[in-house]
Amino acid sequence: MRKIRVFPRKTSATPDDDMVRFDTPTFFDEADEVDVSVAFTWDIPVAERLAEAWMSVTDRVRVGGVAYGDRGDEFTPGLYLKHGHVITSRGCPNKCWFCDVHKREGGIRELKIHDGYILQDSNILATSIEHQVAVFEMLERQKERPRFNGGLEAALLTEWHCEWLKRLKPKTMWFAYDTPNDYEPLVLAGRMLAEYGVISGHNALCYVLIGYKGDTIDKAEIRLNQTIDAGFMPQAMLYNRLDDKNWRRFQREWANRWIVATKINIRKHGKA
Repeated sequence: MRKIRVFPRKTSATPDDDMVRFDTPTFFDEADEVDVSVAFTWDIPVAERLAEAWMSVTDRVRVGGVAYGDRGDEFTPGLYLKHGHVITSRGCPNKCWFCDVHKREGGIRELKIHDGYILQDSNILATSIEHQVAVFEMLERQKERPRFNGGLEAALLTEWHCEWLKRLKPKTMWFAYDTPNDYEPLVLAGRMLAEYGVISGHNALCYVLIGYKGDTIDKAEIRLNQTIDAGFMPQAMLYNRLDDKNWRRFQREWANRWIVATKINIRKHGKA
């Protein structure tokens, strides 16, 4: 069966094989089935226009993805994410008010483990130890250094994990500082990672949630600097205030890695 996958936008994780499209069909396109995959809610109007256009090729057109709240089943490498990206579990046991993962995917579900080096699991440290060992062993077999792009929960990080991370030499590790309760675990995680020699350059990054109800730019800047002091490169994530120019300007400044790297050098060494 010839299945064309259509994406309303191209990202670094979008598949790049010859059955991927980003626009309306051409005269030469043929397919038995078309999937329009949507990751971001703001792309839904474009996705639905694309779906309508692809009905001229086949009446088997399906629209779905994260933006539509799809729960997600077993992961198929290369289908909706570029080869190299891998998902070995779905869901999260936490029920954070600002996150949709638990609403969309439910609690932790462990999946079949495929080879890949860019781990996109929402909370890999919440899976069973047996699953984690199998995932780490898979990552150790890869030619590329692993990237923990889905995130590592600081509160669940242990010395056992740090021993594995020391072996794996990750290119990137993402953490999160979303609420005040995340601060102490983040500090402890940074300390452990440093003690085990896991942090190298700016490979330890941390999303910092900003702009929620009751937040101010001054408060947000304190948290971003706390993240630096804990040993991580902060990346600001704006929760709302999307129409507020001051918040948007502040978020862009703290999401630019070159600017943030300069801020880190100034804070740590007194110079850019």
